[in-house]
Amino acid sequence: MPTSPLQGLTQFNGRALFIGNRLDLQSFRNTHRLAASPLAVSAGAQSMAVLFRFGVVVMFGLSSVEEATFLSGLAPSISEPFQDLEVEEIRIRIEPDQDESIASSSIVLQNQDIAKLQIIADALAKSVVLGHYETTLKESFDRIEPLASTLQRGKGSMSQGHNLLSHIGDVLMIQVRMVGRVEVSEKPELLWDLPQYERLYADLEDNYELRERHRAIERKLELVSRTAETLFDLTHNKRSLRVEWYIVFLIVFEIFLTLFEMWRA
Repeated sequence: MPTSPLQGLTQFNGRALFIGNRLDLQSFRNTHRLAASPLAVSAGAQSMAVLFRFGVVVMFGLSSVEEATFLSGLAPSISEPFQDLEVEEIRIRIEPDQDESIASSSIVLQNQDIAKLQIIADALAKSVVLGHYETTLKESFDRIEPLASTLQRGKGSMSQGHNLLSHIGDVLMIQVRMVGRVEVSEKPELLWDLPQYERLYADLEDNYELRERHRAIERKLELVSRTAETLFDLTHNKRSLRVEWYIVFLIVFEIFLTLFEMWRA
């Protein structure tokens, strides 16, 4: 494995940004790769970045100017870029004589091993994705509540049915992205080859509460989906009932018309 460009630094920041729905990594085929799965590349003067197809970039040791330059270079490779970026940051200290440890906002490592930084990047990436969808689901709840209130008062409309279908679609899309792309609940592939780092990932997983937050999002997704489907069924049933009344009215009208014709004859 190549030498880490961070060699010699005793402390530096790790910053994860959720920049878009997808990141095309093909354009980095000819760049200076440090490692693959996840892709690690040199960045800045003495720094590195780890890139994920699901739209997250994790940068280690970049200054503010270097970060802005690097993100500007990434722009053509981003699909559906976000305006408001979810960010996760941590301070990393290199202490060769100390035991490695993880606190809420800092990590102590014995060296700048690229594999360790890849594992840290994986945890940070999953954390920012969870943070993004936690915010998205909160907004979904805020939008569904007035729809439910309106239906409760018996004022549902066709447009609300379309809105509810949109909510159901949003929920399905979040599930596809979290399970199919991000694989939040799965361990990094890197651990299959480097099982000695499983403890590091387990500590990161606990620190960022990845499993707990993932389960909480799944429960919220289920609740939003069930609520939207229930409300959609109610609006659909109300429309069906209205159509049935129209049919009854037409039948009654036809009967009266027939009786009137018979009376005239």
